[in-house]
Amino acid sequence: MFSKQDIEKYFLAEKQLSLLFIIVGCIAIVMAILFFFLLKTGFYKGAALPLLLIGFIQLVAGASVYKKSDNDRIRNVYAYDMNPGQLKNEELPRMQSVLKKFAVIKWVEVGLVVAALTLIFYYRNNVEKAFWFGLGLTLAIQALITMFADFSAEKRAKIYTLGIEHFVGQK
Repeated sequence: MFSKQDIEKYFLAEKQLSLLFIIVGCIAIVMAILFFFLLKTGFYKGAALPLLLIGFIQLVAGASVYKKSDNDRIRNVYAYDMNPGQLKNEELPRMQSVLKKFAVIKWVEVGLVVAALTLIFYYRNNVEKAFWFGLGLTLAIQALITMFADFSAEKRAKIYTLGIEHFVGQK
């Protein structure tokens, strides 16, 4: 049975994962700066690009979710008792949209991993193309980290959405 505790649990887990995303994004950005300005070889300059770009995306996405998760949690716990129609008319469509976005994001991440692996295998033995090998290696790492986090978030979102669907079906 879907309960207020399920809502609390979902949004607290969302907030924790977003905090992890913020930390990973910050670490990636710092590493990118160090790689680009201190280590300066082709490999590290290539490695800096995905770290900087994906790290920035991780930081912004994590901060956005972190900022709104408490308000979402409070709003939906209140709606559970006081306005169940809000869960049906607002939260359920929002979560269905979130799940559709996860499907698109998953394909983008798979594409990034494939592109990264192509770069890694194509340039792994070519010292003169170390930039592309470094780019491929860190792109693969960043894409896999993001893919793992999104897989975890999607799994929780599916469970939460099913809970809402059962709850609004009962009311």
